[in-house]
Parts: sequence; structure tokens; C-alpha cells
Amino acid sequence: MHKVKLSQKLRYRFDNTMSRGPGALILWLAILTGIMIIITTMILLIFRVFPEGENSSIEIGETLWQTLMRAMDAGTVAGDNGWGFRLIMFLVTLGGIFILSTLIGILSSGIDERLQELRKGRSFVVEKNHQLVLGWNSQIFTIIDELAAANENQKKPRILVMAEEDKTMMEDAIREKCENLRNTKVICRSGDPTDIKDLNIVNLNETKSIVVLSRENSPYADAQTIKVLLAVINHPERSDRPFHVVAQMRQQKNILAGKIVGKNEVELMLTDDLVSRIMVQTCRQSGLSVVYSEITGFDGDEIYVIEETGLTGKTFGEIIFKYNDSAVIGLQFPNGSVKLNPSMETVLEKGSKLVAITEDDDTLIINAPASKINEGAIVFVEEKRPSIERTLILSWNNKGPAILREMSSYVPAGSELLIVSAHENIDEEYNKMTISSNLKINFRIADVTDREILESLNVHEFTQIIVLSNTRTLNVQEADSQTLITLLHLRDLLDIKSAQVRIVSEIMDLRNRELASVTKADDFVVSDKLISQLVSQVSESKNLVNVFNDMFDADGSEIYLKPISNYVKTGVEMDFFTVLESAKRQGQIAIGYRIMSKQFEKDSSYGVFVNPIKTNKISFNSGDKIIVIAED
Repeated sequence: MHKVKLSQKLRYRFDNTMSRGPGALILWLAILTGIMIIITTMILLIFRVFPEGENSSIEIGETLWQTLMRAMDAGTVAGDNGWGFRLIMFLVTLGGIFILSTLIGILSSGIDERLQELRKGRSFVVEKNHQLVLGWNSQIFTIIDELAAANENQKKPRILVMAEEDKTMMEDAIREKCENLRNTKVICRSGDPTDIKDLNIVNLNETKSIVVLSRENSPYADAQTIKVLLAVINHPERSDRPFHVVAQMRQQKNILAGKIVGKNEVELMLTDDLVSRIMVQTCRQSGLSVVYSEITGFDGDEIYVIEETGLTGKTFGEIIFKYNDSAVIGLQFPNGSVKLNPSMETVLEKGSKLVAITEDDDTLIINAPASKINEGAIVFVEEKRPSIERTLILSWNNKGPAILREMSSYVPAGSELLIVSAHENIDEEYNKMTISSNLKINFRIADVTDREILESLNVHEFTQIIVLSNTRTLNVQEADSQTLITLLHLRDLLDIKSAQVRIVSEIMDLRNRELASVTKADDFVVSDKLISQLVSQVSESKNLVNVFNDMFDADGSEIYLKPISNYVKTGVEMDFFTVLESAKRQGQIAIGYRIMSKQFEKDSSYGVFVNPIKTNKISFNSGDKIIVIAED
């Protein structure tokens, strides 16, 4: 091995210094400038080179200053006289031009690097009481819209999004798709939500709530979500204050693992399962998805859990008549459990809270006048139900198995279900599930957009039809386009036969909801929007998890749209207190109505009116519906 030379050592150290960035480069330029000025000053003083007319008693300090000025300002040399002095200062000026040009380049490069770092979204967020969203999927835009609506009465609300996507891409997408953020500011940061170091930049300890989104179309989405929860809950620098975390989960089998990690700080939402329940309920009664959209969104009225000590000791049957512009739908007991539509004789005990649909958390006010019930308008007609149901499911996706399970819980014994899809091995999926013996399932492989296939199915003979979005092989827009084609054929076939069959379709993109209206399907479930609304609601209030679980459960009370003629006479003017009283006598709570003449009018919420002012007069027509919370 040869001996390392001194020049090599010096070069090595110089290279290491230069690699440290703009600061080291500027330091070397300063040193070079200083050496050039000192050497020039020494030459001027030693050889007594001065401008013509200057005396030889010039001071060292003044000479250094004059040299520095010529190094920094190229125009200064124009005023020099004396060729010897001019030549030396000209060389100093050239050196200064080189140094300043290099300095400008270094500063420009350094600023550009800093801007690039900022664009990467790696800087610490100095915010307090902000809402943090970890992860990125198609539901994030609706979640941001919903949170912005909820924050409208807040001072300087902030939503922070951190995901592995590029910061600029996220900002552009949010700017494009979230058109009305109101007074909310959205901040984006790029990072891995499972990395504890990356979580340091989002100021976890100051968050108001945390939403964890699951990955789409990934078999390991739940494992990733649990990993994020581990990073958040067990962060080494977290405070003692409990977090309020809402996390999306895809599969029931992973819920227990999520609860072990999150304990009381995390609310887990099995979002696909919730949408599946809604689709099953909706296919059996059209208009229900609009009702759910109304009460789970922040625009208009929503559900709140509020304590009302002034009504302690009153029965539930008395309480529901105390509010003119709010609808009490249930109780939360002191142990935290929720019961929608409890017995009308249930007494409000100390520590219990009211579950109500109202405009805001401060609008649940006892303001109902003494109600005058129109006894002559009240009727009671027992609803007729089919002995068996025949259901047709067209296309297939990950929600399919949960739909089958829920459907088997609702339909009477002897009911049949036919699945038609281009996907193979679907029968293997549902054969692994525990399905009630009430439901007989058959499967057929076929293209659901093919007119001949649909004709061969005799669609007019079914009780209800569910059209699922084919998101397993198609993107959102392609899947919605395929759904529209299927719906157009279905409606035409049913019109030819003059058949009344309920059609419920899953739409992925809310923007396609209005396009789908031309197919005149009875209802549309906009999956992403519903999921986003539910997650946003729970992020605002943890108590709502138990409310939604009870509302969407096959056991207990749920929301139904029932014929108006089962409750009151049509063509008779009355206020809503009369409808409320009629429903109460049947052990139900009336929370609104649907005017069927407006079922295709978007501006009228497709005829759905939730939580109407009870003193307003209204007259119903045959075919209109009453929205009630009932056990069946």
C-alpha cells in the first residue's frame, strides 16, 4: 500500500467540507474573499501603489475598505486613476465578480433545495386542536367536505392530512374536488403513518381527533391500519391525554386485534359491513339511503347525544312531544349503551342522555306548544308482508358476502337469491359463510350488461334487485359506467312488463348520482359518501358509534319507510304531531316523511323530509311514506 500524500489528505478534508452543503460553500467563499483582500492590501502598501494625487500616508483600514468595495461592486473601479492602481483593482474586481456570482448561485441553489424540501411536506406542523387524517383513499374528499361543514362555526379550524402520497399531488386533488371548504384550512404532509418519526411532524398531542383511513383494494388493509394504530397509541412522546381516534376496518375478524391495540381511545368502524347493511335495508324499502345520507351528513340536521336534566323522571312517550324542531329517537343510558325507540314507558333516569336529530348541539330546545292531535285523521292498518322474497344481485364486490349474511337475517323462510356476475368462484366465498337457512342461494356466471342475459333472467319476477359496483376489476368511473348500462336495461325490461320491482344500485362516485337518476332506479347507495359521512360523524362525537351500531343492526329498531295510509288518512290537513301520535300508538317514532311525487327531484332531496317542524300543516297523498324508527 502506498503512503497517503498530504495533498490527498487536504483534498479529502476539503471535499468533506464542501459536501456539507451551502453553509460550507459560503464559508469557503468568505475565506477566499478575505485572503484576496488582505493580499491585495499588502501589495498596495508594500509597493506603495496609490491612486494619482493620493498621499502615501493612507491607513491600512481604509485600504482594506476600498479593496473590499471594489471586490463587491464592479462599478467602483471606473473612478480609479493611475494605471498601476487601476490594474491591481481591476484584478480584484474580476475576483469579486467570480466570488459574488458563485455566492448567488449557491444561495439560489440552497433556496431551491429548501423549497423542494417544503414541497415534500416534511416540516413540523405548529397547530392546535386540529383534525388529523392518516392515510389516503377515495373517501378522503367527502371526509374533508364533511369536517369542513362541521367546523363552520369554529374559529380557524384546521385539517391535517398525512399520507405516503406526494404533498403537491394531495393539495392539487383536494383543491380540485373539495370546492367548498368554508373557513377550514387543509394542510398536507408526506410521510408514512406507521413510522413513529414521521408522526412527530403532525403534532399528535394537540389533535382534536384522528381519522385512520384504510387502503383500498388491498388484502392487507386491516394489517396496515392496525400498524398505524400501534404507532399512534404507543408513540413514545405522546401525552397522558387520551386520543380520539376513528379507524376504518375491512374485515370482522380483525376487529378484536384493533380493539386490543386501541382500547378506549379508538373507535373501529367496519365500513364495508355498514354499507352492506344499508344496501340490504334499502333494497327492501326505497328511499332509505337518502334518509341515511340526510342524518349522517353535517349539512342540515344530524344526530346528537345530549343530556337534558330538565326532563329527568319523564317517560320517553312524553319526551318525544317536547320538541317542535327536533326529533328524539332514543336514549343513552349511564353505562354508555344506546337504545333506539325504547318502550314509550321508559323513564329518563339521572345520567341518561337523549339521542336526537337536530340542527346543532345547541338547538335541542324544549319548545313544542301544547299539541292538538287530530284524532279523526289517525288510522291503524297492519302492513302486509310477502310470504317469500326473491332477490337478484347483479355483479359482485367485497361487500357481497356481508350483503348475503344481512339478507338472510331479514327475509322470511323459503326466500331465494340469485347472484349473476362475470366473476368466478363467488360460490366459494359465500359457502364459507354462515348463512341462515331462510335463504336459498344460486349463482350464475354472465355479463350483467348483456341485454340477452338480463332478458333470460325474467327480472320482472323478482321482489327486489341489487346492482353492485364491479370495483374488483374496474376503476370507479368504469364501474359506475357499467352500472348505468345495467340499470338502463333493467328499467326498460321492467317497463315492458309493467312490473313493479324495487331496484337499488351502488354508485361509487357522488357525481354520477344525478346521471343515474335517468334510469329511475328506486334508490342509489353512494358507498364512498356514506362511509365518509359515518366516519366524519364519529370523529366529531364518539358516542355516535353505539347509535349507528344499533341503527344498522338487524336486531332491535331500525329506520323504515312505511305507507302513509297505515298511520293517517290521506287528503286531510294535519300537523306532524298527529303523525307522531299515530306512530307512538304502534310503538314507533315518526321522524319524517317522503313525498313520492318528488322522488326524482334532487333539489327536494328526492322527496325525503327528515325532522320536519311539527306544527307545520301538511296533507298526504296515497303512495306517500312515513319515516319511522321501529322494530320491524
